[in-house]
Amino acid sequence: KLSNLVLTSLLSLCAVGSEAFVVRPSSFSPTRQLKLHLTTGPSGKAASSSEEDLQLTRQIVLQHVEKEQGGVLEEDTSAVILDDADDRVYSSPKLPENDLMIRAALENTVERTPVWLFRQAGRHLPEYHEHKKKTGRSFLDMLKHPEDVAECTLQPLRRYNLDAAILFSDILVLAEALNIDVTMPGGVGILVPNPLTSPDQVYSRLPSIEEINEAFVQDKLKNVLDSVKLIRKNMAEEGMKQPLIGFSAAPYTLLFYMCGGSSKKNNEIGMKWLNEHTEESQHLMDILTKLVIEYMSAQVEAGAHMLQLFEAMGMMIDEENFNKFAKPCLKQIATTLKERFPNVPLMVFARGAR
Repeated sequence: KLSNLVLTSLLSLCAVGSEAFVVRPSSFSPTRQLKLHLTTGPSGKAASSSEEDLQLTRQIVLQHVEKEQGGVLEEDTSAVILDDADDRVYSSPKLPENDLMIRAALENTVERTPVWLFRQAGRHLPEYHEHKKKTGRSFLDMLKHPEDVAECTLQPLRRYNLDAAILFSDILVLAEALNIDVTMPGGVGILVPNPLTSPDQVYSRLPSIEEINEAFVQDKLKNVLDSVKLIRKNMAEEGMKQPLIGFSAAPYTLLFYMCGGSSKKNNEIGMKWLNEHTEESQHLMDILTKLVIEYMSAQVEAGAHMLQLFEAMGMMIDEENFNKFAKPCLKQIATTLKERFPNVPLMVFARGAR
């Protein structure tokens, strides 16, 4: 297994014939990226494709570490995928001991149906209310504190015999990352008090699509990613063997809230924007799609074993507009995530869909 200690002790430049490959383990952790550049393999033959390039690189690194340790090295089975677009290497966590949910999601034969509680379902527990009272924090405030997120994520697993944990978070953390305020005053659900009120605000109030990248997510959603890491750490310490599910809202659901402000009123606002401000709505959907991809990718690299894309307002869009606007975004998200993490199951839940 490639440990932090082993990788950070590797030579930063290892000669391979007359060529070289560079290992840059800057701030490396098992869920962080490792950039590898390879021009020539041990036989002196250059790699002919990105896939061969990656395999040769891993072979050389493993051989080098084995030589340094003087023994046999067990290769990490975590997925490591090269993105041809920017030479980015992506990694996913190893399978947990209880992989029943993952096997079921991958349509493998399973011995029984896996059981898990839906997003935030732990809020029905008395221990959740006790913890909330003890901290003196609101639901939204707790989301900013990784220790609270970890505690609320694990409470259902301590009480019930479940086959997965799911990240304790909210669908609108992405709206907040885009400078859209979110509140939860109580009794009326979650609100966006200052939604987008005109199509030009898609450009004036939100970051540009060029600004949406990995660094943006690491900055604006750091609390969520730190929470995922802490959850995995605490699960290991408590002997929990289940997978962790990460999740995100889908683009149309985010547009619905960012333009309408509430799920309790303005129910027609989403489709009204799509049909009356089509160009601006498509631009907003493009921003949100890119953000969801980077956000969910970051969750996997922080330790999530599975992902769920939640179209919470699926009942607020008709079939024609869903197929025209929402479905292409879902397809792009799924395609990109499966390219980056082929062994990480992605579930899509569209509420109210038929």
